[in-house]
Amino acid sequence: MTKRHAPRPAQKPTAKPTGPRVPATKTAMAKPYAALRPSLVELDAVMAVAAQRNFRRAAAELGMSPSALSHAVAALEQRLGLRLFHRTTRSVALTEAGARFLERLRPALAAVDAAMETVNDFRARPAGTLRINSSEGAARRLLAPVMLEYLRRYPEMQLELVAEGRMIDIVAEGFDAGIRIAAAVPQDMIAIPCSPPVRFTVVGAPDYFKRHGKPRSPADLLAHACIRRRMPSGALAPWEFEKQGKALAIDVRGPLTLDSAELMVEAALAGAGLAWVSEWSVADHLKARRLVPVLSDWSPAEPGLCLYYPGHRHVPAGLRAFVDLVKELMKKR
Repeated sequence: MTKRHAPRPAQKPTAKPTGPRVPATKTAMAKPYAALRPSLVELDAVMAVAAQRNFRRAAAELGMSPSALSHAVAALEQRLGLRLFHRTTRSVALTEAGARFLERLRPALAAVDAAMETVNDFRARPAGTLRINSSEGAARRLLAPVMLEYLRRYPEMQLELVAEGRMIDIVAEGFDAGIRIAAAVPQDMIAIPCSPPVRFTVVGAPDYFKRHGKPRSPADLLAHACIRRRMPSGALAPWEFEKQGKALAIDVRGPLTLDSAELMVEAALAGAGLAWVSEWSVADHLKARRLVPVLSDWSPAEPGLCLYYPGHRHVPAGLRAFVDLVKELMKKR
């Protein structure tokens, strides 16, 4: 049988203190904050979804399953008591609260990364992940001589290379460095040459020239079938020439427009028309005479590829090792 206790005598009401309020103890304050405190996994998930605008792509970027990523975001939203993203079957967009949260989150996570990288500076060999964004042509040219050599020398590093045609803000999209033709590198970046000078030249198949003859000047190209290139911006790229200080840009004509230099070369090999591409991308075809260059005297050499990265930030040990390797290999050429 449960023992009953006698009722306590009524207590007199306590007078409210008139002095300043005593702050809660550290322990009392820590408990509700601990319940709200997110994990780095959840914060990384939010950053990736905001950048990719797609849960599946964000999951692939982080090496997680889409369900695990969705759970991480949902768990953080539940703790915060609000939605960070508007979700439909076709799109994902930040809410106003999500945008403000991300505005404060980016520098905070950058500070965490910087702290981790500071510790990495004390290691004998760098470790971690190096993210580089480049053009497709640059990736093909530098993959074996530079990037695979980098991984051989630094086995504790992971290299993530994203090759695409569009120019991006490497800092905003979470890359450590980029690789592009020197003329395309933003002026506020530190640029390190990583290839010899490059020449863009007009090439065609021998059979094409048998049927249509060879152009003798850039203006003659207007009478030829030229394979045009559509840039990531949507604009058609003009063919640029220079001779004795005279520069020309020709808006060529032709029945075929492509968005890939590699496809342009294939089309030229098939005799579909003339292509304006870098010499190194067709070096083997020129040597084997499968393609023939024309207007070479109008095609001067230009500065080649550059590795570039922001100069106002701490340079991670992994990137510093990559820069040193690029400089070493360039001296040997």
